[in-house]
Amino acid sequence: MLGRLRQCFFFRHERSTWLKLGVECRSMKSTLLCGSLALAILIPLASAQKIQRIDPLANQIIPKDARLDRVATGFNKWTEGPVWTRGGSLLFAEIPANSIMKWTPGGTATVFMHPSGYLGTAPYNGPEPGSNGMTLDADGKLTVAGHARRNVWRLESMSPSAQITVLADSFQGKKLNSPNDLVYRSDGSLYFTDPPYGLRTQSDQDPHKELKINGVYRIPNARQQKPGSPPDRDKLQLVIKDLSRPNGIAFSPDEKFLYISDSERLAWMRYDVAADGSVSNGSVFLDAKGEKGPGGPDGFKVDKKGNLYGAGSGGVWIISPEGKHLATITTPERVGNVAWGDKDGKTLYITASTSVYRIRLNIPGIMPARP
Repeated sequence: MLGRLRQCFFFRHERSTWLKLGVECRSMKSTLLCGSLALAILIPLASAQKIQRIDPLANQIIPKDARLDRVATGFNKWTEGPVWTRGGSLLFAEIPANSIMKWTPGGTATVFMHPSGYLGTAPYNGPEPGSNGMTLDADGKLTVAGHARRNVWRLESMSPSAQITVLADSFQGKKLNSPNDLVYRSDGSLYFTDPPYGLRTQSDQDPHKELKINGVYRIPNARQQKPGSPPDRDKLQLVIKDLSRPNGIAFSPDEKFLYISDSERLAWMRYDVAADGSVSNGSVFLDAKGEKGPGGPDGFKVDKKGNLYGAGSGGVWIISPEGKHLATITTPERVGNVAWGDKDGKTLYITASTSVYRIRLNIPGIMPARP
């Protein structure tokens, strides 16, 4: 206990803020929180380690001694879109700060790119000016749902100053709403959701909203698009048009199914995927209406056995391939999204409001740019 009392927690009061754990108190230049205050900060993290094992199958997924660790905190209201890079770091969006952050194990979170979303000089006057979901293509190139930038773009190398290639920005001559999350198929096509959350009012009546729908789209041959070339706007395909707030998106391991979370309907949907990439037979995979706790269906990922792990009420829901709620990893903050990380792909990283957490699990996840 005395050892923990000697630890301190310090915050930098800037747009990009972070908290570092386990550092001896050496400086008064930052706000220092030591002793009993440090323990007070540890209390909600300890309580967050409670795991609700709803079904016995959860024991095959979650180790008996699993614990939730907070690796970074102090961010501006809403973190999202995590992705593990080939270089061994975690990128994630700090949406209100209009930044993509980078965290490396053993280090601290730093700004990787700013601005990442809205590029104008005038104040945005909306709650979410930044970028949102991220993934990697088979070449390891970062691909980003631009959110307030209202497009989908690819970074041609893992440098914030690298060339940017816009993969999609409009449908039938009208600007996209605010691309939210995205996933590659093995054929190089890219699917993304397009709700209005990145618009200033986040509503269907927003004066800047040009499309009447909140769709899910497919970009054929997105991976093969030449660096710096304009998007082939005529080839963008609308694959789903009847969801009110399509949000998270992922494929089953065999790519026979496409899953979408609808944040307004409070449900996860499942669609059949044809060989040509079209989708059909949409049905409710799991309905989360009536569940208590902060949050709801949002970003999610899939493991190699087909289980889903995603934002839900109270934390991260684990859902079987049959659509059964197996467990909830409770968190002290509302969850936005998750990503698999580390060399073996068995660590689940969780972006949750002002913090990033991680937990070790038994089954490796499907990671972009990895077999």
